[in-house]
Amino acid sequence: MKNLPLADLEAFVAVARHRSFRKAALERQVSPSLVSQRINALETQLGVRLLHRTTRSVMPTHDGEALLTALTPALQQIAEAVERLGAQREQISGMLRISAPQPVVHYILGPLVARFMRRYPRAELDIVAEDALVDIVGDRYDAGVRYGDSLAPGVIAVPLVAQCRMIAAASPAFLALNGMPSHPDDLAGLSLIRHRFQSSRVLNWEFEKDGQKFVVVPSGSLTINDPMLGVRAAIDGVGIVFEFDSYLQGPIDDGLLVPVLPDWCQPFPGPSLYYSSRRHMSSVLRAFIDFVRAEAVAVQLPGHGKAVYSAPKQ
Repeated sequence: MKNLPLADLEAFVAVARHRSFRKAALERQVSPSLVSQRINALETQLGVRLLHRTTRSVMPTHDGEALLTALTPALQQIAEAVERLGAQREQISGMLRISAPQPVVHYILGPLVARFMRRYPRAELDIVAEDALVDIVGDRYDAGVRYGDSLAPGVIAVPLVAQCRMIAAASPAFLALNGMPSHPDDLAGLSLIRHRFQSSRVLNWEFEKDGQKFVVVPSGSLTINDPMLGVRAAIDGVGIVFEFDSYLQGPIDDGLLVPVLPDWCQPFPGPSLYYSSRRHMSSVLRAFIDFVRAEAVAVQLPGHGKAVYSAPKQ
């Protein structure tokens, strides 16, 4: 008796209620022959006759009446549940889980959260700041944020900003003591604040100028996984820090930090919000994607001729 097709049960209820295969077929928007096939299949699986059929009339049997009485409220509950689900989609409600790197959470998603939730008060956001390359499906996220070179094949990506930029900086006191580097090779022997990801991989410092590329494997006595700790340490003279310019621009403007090798720090493609499929997308994810497309923009910061990693417009 398991796995009775819902379509067969709905066909039976329609015929029993209308006392007609033709009217039931019109309601179900199928052919009368298909309705008849479904009823026959249902009777075969149940092992009982549900309908008395003549050339003039259709009437439920005793077993058919009992089944009709039991099914009517159950199917009504199913219909109401489906209707409520449709209403939820219209109201933009439900939970949205997003995994994103810390800089994206701090400077892109962060400024968007309050405005999005004011617009959609029934929405719930669960944003996890993490550097690990998570499997959004396996880890039950609705969406994630990655940079272009780490996007998984087959995902759908929505750019958040056109470009971003990482820069090196140090305190005036540190540079007065150690000198200002003029080439990436000059970083050798200096105290470099290392950034380690959750995967235990340490970030290499990449520089480029006039077609020349240099990769520096940083060495120093301080390793961090929190960008703000690295910025604080650089301000306090521990060493040179290498982070997204959004973290460093404020201290630089305040004179607490000085850019190091700024001509060697080139922009690169920005991060994208990505998700697995357009099919069966929740209403809240669709709303968030549309919202991000409208709100998140790349802007120019003072002193830079190209678009850089920056917060969305306020």
